[in-house]
Amino acid sequence: MTKRVVGGFNSWMVALRSSPRWGRLVSRHLTVITYTGRRSGRTFSTPVAYQREGDIVRIPVALPDVKKWWRNFTGAGGPISLELGGAHHAGHAVARRDDRGRVTVTVRLDG
Repeated sequence: MTKRVVGGFNSWMVALRSSPRWGRLVSRHLTVITYTGRRSGRTFSTPVAYQREGDIVRIPVALPDVKKWWRNFTGAGGPISLELGGAHHAGHAVARRDDRGRVTVTVRLDG
């Protein structure tokens, strides 16, 4: 996929989260993460699907070999912020790849 197509899709998803009609439903499964690139030092925001259990948020990465954002959280991981329930939450994210090649980013929200 081209960056233009992906950017358009991401913009559409963020707008859908903000819509009066669909926002509440979509926001239960979609959040926007914000992080700083390890190499570039630039700040990025992107919509992702998530599952939350208390202070733990799991983000399954679809097509991990195509996407690069999750690589900022390999090894010891790094800081991240998420929009949950209309509020910004800071946390620490760590990416892990399982033996089947699937990648999950696990975020422990700051207390």
